[in-house]
Amino acid sequence: MTISHISLLSLPVSDQDRAAAFYVGTLGLEKRMDAAVPQLGGRWIEVAPAGSSTSLALVPARDDLRAGVETGVRLATGSAGELHAQLAAEGVDVGDLLTWPGVPPMFALRDPDGNGLEIVE
Repeated sequence: MTISHISLLSLPVSDQDRAAAFYVGTLGLEKRMDAAVPQLGGRWIEVAPAGSSTSLALVPARDDLRAGVETGVRLATGSAGELHAQLAAEGVDVGDLLTWPGVPPMFALRDPDGNGLEIVE
């Protein structure tokens, strides 16, 4: 038996509605699930790029799972420069657009909880 793919990554957030609005409304991901899970102290919300087999779960932050972390999550786009300009114009906390020879353009961003993500072309 082997592992076939990565299904889901969890991101701790302090306000699930605000996080869902950011990931769906600002980043353009689709909401795939939104279900109450009292054991988590909130809901299980999954978002993903259209057609992606990997989702992000926006789970309630708690003492042992804090929001505002470097996630290591890399999201892909067709044009890092265009997306960087769009997100910056919308007031999203974006880092510099990095354009190094031989490396795809990329930039860092932070969601409303301060979770760090990378956008890579």
